[in-house]
Amino acid sequence: MPGYQRLSGLDASFLYLETAVQPLHVCSVLELDAATIPGGYTFDKMRQMLSERIAAMPEFREKLADSPLNLDHPVWVEDPDFDIDRHLHRIGLPAPGGRTELAEICGHIAALQLDRSRPLWEMWVIENIAGTDAHNGGRLAVMVKMHHAGIDGVTGANLMSQLCTLEPDAPAPEPVAGSGTASELEIAVGGAVKYFSRPLKLANVLPSTATSVIDTVRRAAKGLTMAAPFAAPKTAFNVNVTGHRNVAFAQLDLEDIKTVKNHFHVKVNDVVLALVSGALRRYLLEQDALPESTLVAMCPVSVHGKSDRPGRNQVSGMFSKLETTIEDPAERLRAIADSSTVAKQHSSAISATLLQDWSQFAAPSVFGAAMRVLAVTKLAEAMPVHNLVVSNVPGPQDPLYMLGAEVKAMYPLGPLFHGSGLNITVMSLNGTLDVGLISCPELVPDLWAMADEFATELDELVAAATV
Repeated sequence: MPGYQRLSGLDASFLYLETAVQPLHVCSVLELDAATIPGGYTFDKMRQMLSERIAAMPEFREKLADSPLNLDHPVWVEDPDFDIDRHLHRIGLPAPGGRTELAEICGHIAALQLDRSRPLWEMWVIENIAGTDAHNGGRLAVMVKMHHAGIDGVTGANLMSQLCTLEPDAPAPEPVAGSGTASELEIAVGGAVKYFSRPLKLANVLPSTATSVIDTVRRAAKGLTMAAPFAAPKTAFNVNVTGHRNVAFAQLDLEDIKTVKNHFHVKVNDVVLALVSGALRRYLLEQDALPESTLVAMCPVSVHGKSDRPGRNQVSGMFSKLETTIEDPAERLRAIADSSTVAKQHSSAISATLLQDWSQFAAPSVFGAAMRVLAVTKLAEAMPVHNLVVSNVPGPQDPLYMLGAEVKAMYPLGPLFHGSGLNITVMSLNGTLDVGLISCPELVPDLWAMADEFATELDELVAAATV
């Protein structure tokens, strides 16, 4: 094979679906303690350490390449002109440098599209956090943006883990060669081979699709299916997204999460969904806008290890009822656990590669036309597929150091889509559960009010678990 890696249909779909108001990258905001950096913090030192890390991580040095004659999806190739200064940026917060100022600048950065002529990532080092001077052992924040075409939740967490170390003074890793380059002719020839083999692949996909459909019909007859798409009620954030973004964060004690989990004999993910449900319920009640039917979340499900398909996005999806019509937090958690069990069983019965396989057949023009139709007709507003995306990404439970600075928090931020203008992603990290919320200020102007409800909801669940 030539020295490149072709994007899968699912990877490429995030390129085809992207628009100016719907950028499809994922972000992570890290809070760092600069006091642990050996020899103290300077931006030049952090730049040098990042350069050494990237030398061992080819994914950060790869860019997109294509050919006018290519019948298949683009490819990743080594960027021969890679320059870290095009990706690493430095900025200082205005006083007082608190969470509001940090969220405002992170929201602005999250709204900007990545430059497709370069490797699809950026890193912003943010100084003057809470008025402290990182050069004198204060605090830093780092915001990392990577395009969804190159990562999903698991691969993104793995890449962040590679950027980090278990010791502040860990030695630089050995450099790793990149994927190489490819001519337009090589890309076109390889694309033609894959394109003309699609009928054979389609013949293999149809039986598994039919099996999944038949199984779903049988489960529906018994009431044993996950929440149905297009059954979500309308809320203020189920409209077309704008070109602006606002973000907010929450940090919870993972031991409290486990206390609730153990008492009610449920899964950590059930507790996470219950916290999201409770926070949304409280927020919408305050707005006098709680729907009479339950909100529905789309939860990405990793199929890493269950799929032999190529591509960096190895994921399927599950629709989960948030049971927001139930007032009592403990009763709501039990109902979520019950419905989640059914949803997981239904999701497991569906072929793990179904989404990947079908996305392989859709042409770029189909995705582009779909986005134009959604934007112009506002069809996603009239018929929301789901209310929001809720993603739970497990992270390491050991202390981590990013470029020598101890990581105190890692808040993940996912993408937004027309009709689903709210994303809540959580990551467990070294004894905490870090919650990242992202929306549009025109849709949820007071996102911090929603974020602050997470702590209140957890307190109620802990109280119910310790009675």
